[in-house]
Amino acid sequence: MSVFDNELRNLKERILRMGVLVESAIRDSIRSLVERDNDLAREVIRRDHQINALDVEIDEECIRLIALRQPKAGDLRFITTAMKITTDLERMGDLAEDICERALELNEEPPLKPYIDIPRMAEIAQGMLIDVLDAFVRKESSIAYDVITRDDEVDNLTVQIFNELMFFMVQDPKTISRAIKITYVSKYLERIADHATNIAEMVIYMVEGKMVRHLESPSSEKQ
Repeated sequence: MSVFDNELRNLKERILRMGVLVESAIRDSIRSLVERDNDLAREVIRRDHQINALDVEIDEECIRLIALRQPKAGDLRFITTAMKITTDLERMGDLAEDICERALELNEEPPLKPYIDIPRMAEIAQGMLIDVLDAFVRKESSIAYDVITRDDEVDNLTVQIFNELMFFMVQDPKTISRAIKITYVSKYLERIADHATNIAEMVIYMVEGKMVRHLESPSSEKQ
Protein backbone atom coordinates (compact mmCIF):
# COMPACT_ATOMS: atom_id res chain seq x y z
CA MET A 1 0.00 0.00 0.00
CA SER A 2 1.38 3.42 -0.98
CA VAL A 3 1.75 6.29 1.47
CA PHE A 4 -1.16 8.09 -0.22
CA ASP A 5 -3.41 5.03 -0.01
CA ASN A 6 -2.62 4.78 3.68
CA GLU A 7 -3.45 8.46 4.15
CA LEU A 8 -6.82 7.97 2.44
CA ARG A 9 -7.55 4.99 4.65
CA ASN A 10 -6.73 6.99 7.77
CA LEU A 11 -8.97 9.79 6.54
CA LYS A 12 -11.83 7.35 6.10
CA GLU A 13 -11.29 6.00 9.62
CA ARG A 14 -11.45 9.51 11.09
CA ILE A 15 -14.73 10.18 9.31
CA LEU A 16 -16.18 6.93 10.65
CA ARG A 17 -15.01 7.85 14.16
CA MET A 18 -16.76 11.20 13.81
CA GLY A 19 -19.89 9.44 12.53
CA VAL A 20 -19.93 7.12 15.55
CA LEU A 21 -19.72 10.12 17.89
CA VAL A 22 -22.58 11.86 16.08
CA GLU A 23 -24.79 8.77 16.06
CA SER A 24 -24.16 8.34 19.79
CA ALA A 25 -25.03 12.00 20.39
CA ILE A 26 -28.34 11.63 18.55
CA ARG A 27 -29.22 8.43 20.39
CA ASP A 28 -28.33 9.84 23.81
CA SER A 29 -30.09 13.15 23.18
CA ILE A 30 -33.37 11.34 22.60
CA ARG A 31 -32.76 9.10 25.61
CA SER A 32 -32.24 12.18 27.76
CA LEU A 33 -35.64 13.44 26.61
CA VAL A 34 -37.63 10.20 26.84
CA GLU A 35 -36.04 9.09 30.12
CA ARG A 36 -35.96 12.65 31.52
CA ASP A 37 -32.24 12.26 32.21
CA ASN A 38 -30.69 15.70 32.69
CA ASP A 39 -27.24 14.31 33.45
CA LEU A 40 -27.18 12.51 30.10
CA ALA A 41 -28.31 15.66 28.29
CA ARG A 42 -25.48 17.64 29.86
CA GLU A 43 -23.01 14.89 28.98
CA VAL A 44 -24.01 15.03 25.30
CA ILE A 45 -23.54 18.79 25.32
CA ARG A 46 -20.09 18.39 26.91
CA ARG A 47 -19.07 15.78 24.31
CA ASP A 48 -19.85 18.05 21.35
CA HIS A 49 -16.33 19.49 21.42
CA GLN A 50 -15.01 16.09 20.32
CA ILE A 51 -17.11 16.25 17.16
CA ASN A 52 -16.03 19.83 16.49
CA ALA A 53 -12.36 18.92 16.94
CA LEU A 54 -12.62 16.06 14.43
CA ASP A 55 -14.37 18.36 11.96
CA VAL A 56 -11.43 20.76 12.02
CA GLU A 57 -8.86 17.95 11.98
CA ILE A 58 -10.44 16.22 8.96
CA ASP A 59 -10.82 19.47 7.01
CA GLU A 60 -7.17 20.32 7.58
CA GLU A 61 -6.11 16.84 6.46
CA CYS A 62 -8.24 17.08 3.30
CA ILE A 63 -6.68 20.44 2.40
CA ARG A 64 -3.20 19.03 3.04
CA LEU A 65 -3.85 16.01 0.81
CA ILE A 66 -5.19 18.14 -2.03
CA ALA A 67 -2.23 20.51 -1.85
CA LEU A 68 0.46 17.88 -1.33
CA ARG A 69 -0.78 14.91 -3.37
CA GLN A 70 -2.73 16.70 -6.12
CA PRO A 71 -5.22 13.82 -6.37
CA LYS A 72 -7.03 13.03 -9.60
CA ALA A 73 -10.51 11.79 -10.56
CA GLY A 74 -11.86 9.32 -7.99
CA ASP A 75 -9.39 10.21 -5.26
CA LEU A 76 -10.20 13.90 -5.63
CA ARG A 77 -13.93 13.17 -5.45
CA PHE A 78 -13.31 11.08 -2.32
CA ILE A 79 -11.46 13.89 -0.56
CA THR A 80 -13.91 16.63 -1.53
CA THR A 81 -16.78 14.37 -0.46
CA ALA A 82 -15.04 13.81 2.87
CA MET A 83 -14.89 17.56 3.47
CA LYS A 84 -18.60 17.96 2.79
CA ILE A 85 -19.54 14.93 4.87
CA THR A 86 -17.78 16.29 7.94
CA THR A 87 -19.66 19.58 7.60
CA ASP A 88 -22.98 17.72 7.67
CA LEU A 89 -21.83 15.51 10.55
CA GLU A 90 -20.78 18.54 12.59
CA ARG A 91 -24.19 20.13 12.07
CA MET A 92 -25.88 16.89 13.11
CA GLY A 93 -23.88 17.03 16.33
CA ASP A 94 -25.05 20.60 16.90
CA LEU A 95 -28.66 19.50 16.40
CA ALA A 96 -28.23 16.70 18.93
CA GLU A 97 -26.97 19.36 21.33
CA ASP A 98 -30.07 21.46 20.55
CA ILE A 99 -32.29 18.47 21.38
CA CYS A 100 -30.53 18.16 24.74
CA GLU A 101 -31.13 21.83 25.49
CA ARG A 102 -34.86 21.38 24.81
CA ALA A 103 -34.81 18.19 26.89
CA LEU A 104 -33.37 20.07 29.86
CA GLU A 105 -36.25 22.54 29.58
CA LEU A 106 -38.97 19.94 29.05
CA ASN A 107 -37.69 17.75 31.87
CA GLU A 108 -38.45 20.56 34.31
CA GLU A 109 -42.17 20.40 33.42
CA PRO A 110 -44.79 17.64 33.67
CA PRO A 111 -44.83 15.40 30.57
CA LEU A 112 -47.30 16.57 27.95
CA LYS A 113 -47.76 13.09 26.48
CA PRO A 114 -45.78 9.87 26.02
CA TYR A 115 -43.05 10.19 23.41
CA ILE A 116 -43.90 7.81 20.58
CA ASP A 117 -43.28 9.48 17.23
CA ILE A 118 -40.18 11.39 18.37
CA PRO A 119 -38.21 8.18 19.15
CA ARG A 120 -39.46 6.72 15.87
CA MET A 121 -38.14 9.75 13.98
CA ALA A 122 -34.81 9.44 15.78
CA GLU A 123 -34.61 5.74 14.93
CA ILE A 124 -35.11 6.45 11.22
CA ALA A 125 -32.62 9.34 11.23
CA GLN A 126 -30.01 7.26 13.05
CA GLY A 127 -30.53 4.42 10.58
CA MET A 128 -30.06 6.83 7.70
CA LEU A 129 -26.79 8.05 9.20
CA ILE A 130 -25.45 4.55 9.85
CA ASP A 131 -26.36 3.36 6.37
CA VAL A 132 -25.02 6.39 4.54
CA LEU A 133 -21.66 6.03 6.29
CA ASP A 134 -21.69 2.38 5.24
CA ALA A 135 -22.39 3.53 1.67
CA PHE A 136 -19.45 5.92 1.90
CA VAL A 137 -17.05 3.25 3.14
CA ARG A 138 -18.21 0.60 0.67
CA LYS A 139 -18.64 3.10 -2.19
CA GLU A 140 -22.15 1.71 -2.71
CA SER A 141 -24.43 4.27 -4.34
CA SER A 142 -27.44 1.91 -4.13
CA ILE A 143 -27.40 2.25 -0.34
CA ALA A 144 -27.20 6.03 -0.69
CA TYR A 145 -30.24 6.09 -2.98
CA ASP A 146 -32.17 4.07 -0.39
CA VAL A 147 -31.21 6.54 2.36
CA ILE A 148 -32.62 9.41 0.30
CA THR A 149 -36.00 7.71 -0.06
CA ARG A 150 -36.31 7.35 3.73
CA ASP A 151 -36.23 11.10 4.24
CA ASP A 152 -39.92 11.20 3.32
CA GLU A 153 -40.76 9.05 6.37
CA VAL A 154 -39.17 11.62 8.66
CA ASP A 155 -40.92 14.50 6.89
CA ASN A 156 -44.29 12.76 7.27
CA LEU A 157 -43.73 12.18 10.99
CA THR A 158 -42.80 15.84 11.42
CA VAL A 159 -46.17 16.88 9.99
CA GLN A 160 -47.97 14.27 12.08
CA ILE A 161 -46.33 15.48 15.30
CA PHE A 162 -47.07 19.11 14.50
CA ASN A 163 -50.76 18.38 13.87
CA GLU A 164 -51.05 16.43 17.11
CA LEU A 165 -49.35 19.14 19.14
CA MET A 166 -51.52 21.78 17.53
CA PHE A 167 -54.54 19.91 18.87
CA PHE A 168 -53.08 20.04 22.40
CA MET A 169 -52.40 23.78 22.12
CA VAL A 170 -55.92 24.55 20.89
CA GLN A 171 -57.50 22.45 23.62
CA ASP A 172 -55.40 23.86 26.45
CA PRO A 173 -53.28 27.04 26.10
CA LYS A 174 -51.24 25.94 29.13
CA THR A 175 -49.62 23.29 26.96
CA ILE A 176 -48.33 25.76 24.37
CA SER A 177 -44.83 26.18 25.82
CA ARG A 178 -44.20 22.43 26.08
CA ALA A 179 -45.78 21.70 22.72
CA ILE A 180 -43.61 24.27 20.94
CA LYS A 181 -40.46 22.78 22.48
CA ILE A 182 -41.45 19.30 21.33
CA THR A 183 -42.09 20.74 17.87
CA TYR A 184 -38.55 22.11 17.92
CA VAL A 185 -37.23 18.61 18.71
CA SER A 186 -39.09 17.15 15.74
CA LYS A 187 -37.69 19.87 13.49
CA TYR A 188 -34.17 19.15 14.74
CA LEU A 189 -34.64 15.47 13.86
CA GLU A 190 -36.01 16.42 10.46
CA ARG A 191 -32.89 18.49 9.83
CA ILE A 192 -30.65 15.61 10.97
CA ALA A 193 -32.35 13.42 8.36
CA ASP A 194 -31.80 16.19 5.78
CA HIS A 195 -28.08 16.18 6.55
CA ALA A 196 -27.99 12.39 6.13
CA THR A 197 -29.65 12.94 2.76
CA ASN A 198 -26.99 15.52 1.87
CA ILE A 199 -24.29 12.95 2.65
CA ALA A 200 -26.09 10.34 0.53
CA GLU A 201 -26.13 12.74 -2.40
CA MET A 202 -22.40 13.33 -2.01
CA VAL A 203 -21.73 9.59 -1.86
CA ILE A 204 -23.57 9.20 -5.16
CA TYR A 205 -21.38 11.96 -6.60
CA MET A 206 -18.27 10.26 -5.25
CA VAL A 207 -19.19 6.87 -6.72
CA GLU A 208 -20.94 7.84 -9.94
CA GLY A 209 -19.47 11.26 -10.64
CA LYS A 210 -22.84 12.97 -10.95
CA MET A 211 -24.82 15.40 -8.85
CA VAL A 212 -28.35 14.44 -7.81
CA ARG A 213 -29.08 17.43 -5.59
CA HIS A 214 -32.34 19.31 -6.22
CA LEU A 215 -33.70 16.52 -8.41
CA GLU A 216 -37.27 15.38 -7.78
CA SER A 217 -36.40 11.70 -7.74
CA PRO A 218 -32.74 10.75 -7.42
CA SER A 219 -33.66 7.06 -7.66
CA SER A 220 -35.12 7.64 -11.12
CA GLU A 221 -31.83 9.16 -12.25
CA LYS A 222 -30.15 5.92 -11.38
CA GLN A 223 -32.24 4.00 -13.90
